[in-house]
Amino acid sequence: MTTVDPRLIPLPAADWTEQGRAMLRGRLKRADQYLSGASDAPPLPNILGILGHHPELGGAWLAYNGLLLERATLDPRLRELAILRVARRTRSAYEWDQHSRMARDLGIPVGTIEDIACGETAHWPDVDRLVLAATDELLDRYRVCDSTWTALTAHLDTRQLLELLFVAGSYLCLALVTNSVDLQPDPPTGSATTAHDSVREE
Repeated sequence: MTTVDPRLIPLPAADWTEQGRAMLRGRLKRADQYLSGASDAPPLPNILGILGHHPELGGAWLAYNGLLLERATLDPRLRELAILRVARRTRSAYEWDQHSRMARDLGIPVGTIEDIACGETAHWPDVDRLVLAATDELLDRYRVCDSTWTALTAHLDTRQLLELLFVAGSYLCLALVTNSVDLQPDPPTGSATTAHDSVREE
């Protein structure tokens, strides 16, 4: 974060347009709860409030991100390791906060999350270490190096490899957004109830 006050305030649920509400419905299971305005309604995650400013873009993002999170072949645990590494490397406080909680909900130990933050992964299982190495190479060189790619092919199939690349790239994109609008972390709710855990009803 570079300023005290956010550059862009998340749009409160009460201020969403009908177009924005229609965008959210059908993409998030809890859309009606978020938008209801009821006293017991779950708080609208801040990232959804940002997307509410641009419903067309928000709808496209949620549909795409929903595929990566809900209909992917990549192990969710490996996905979260990559996302957390992107969040740490890009200093995205919002992304780190959200996905630390999601990682814990998946059973990833706190010690492993701390390892991601400090880069101490030499003792990790090979596939976990390779996922972080690939993520670092994408951030540093914009390309996974030959030796890392070859080693990953022993653990991941073609679809999983492609998904790993898209996960790292997508969450880099999201980190650029959250950092640039100075998006603040959501208040703690006890679990990672976010835009990401509830995608797409079909």
